[in-house]
Amino acid sequence: MSTPQQRPRHFSMLRDLQLADFFTLANAACGMGSVFYAMYFVAAPSLSYFYIAAALAPAAFIFDVLDGRIARWRHAHSALGRELDSLSDIISFGVGPATLAFAAGMRGGWDLVALIYFVCCGVSRLARFNVTAETLAEGSEQGKVKYFEGTPIPTSVVLTGILAWCASHGLIGDALPAGAMAIGPGTFHPMSLLFVLSGSLMISKTLRIPKF
Repeated sequence: MSTPQQRPRHFSMLRDLQLADFFTLANAACGMGSVFYAMYFVAAPSLSYFYIAAALAPAAFIFDVLDGRIARWRHAHSALGRELDSLSDIISFGVGPATLAFAAGMRGGWDLVALIYFVCCGVSRLARFNVTAETLAEGSEQGKVKYFEGTPIPTSVVLTGILAWCASHGLIGDALPAGAMAIGPGTFHPMSLLFVLSGSLMISKTLRIPKF
């Protein structure tokens, strides 16, 4: 007599959320807050908006660090948590800094190409980590990844720090360092090369950053 097959348990996101996942979502919330305040600044150029947008990036970084530590402390790693982490990071450390750069004055056609490239590099870097993490962790203690291939996307916090410094010295908008130049049909601010460099370092295959 055959026994009836048990139906697979319905996936409940709320039931499966771990404590660390709430910190990951706080990371995403900071990232979206940064985007909104950068948009506020574009609509009404008050430096307080710009500073809040910039300050939310390191706040997101703190939550990003805490979620990993809490997950290790509680031994509560999950596929859901890994996906949440990547999606949150692309908002806070990809879209957020790019939006802040746009608000700071990098709005020329070539600037947009540079900022889009930066975000696409961030997406690609996170996707690569997700599919290679298990391979990189083989043979290591407790199955941990020993190093990052390319710079981790949270390093873009440095870019928001630079933009905040520029804002504090009145070096945004038409006063961006290194000025602007017309190249063909578009305008280019050399400062946007910082985002090209950051994105390129993220997707580097040869650059290996030890993970502590």
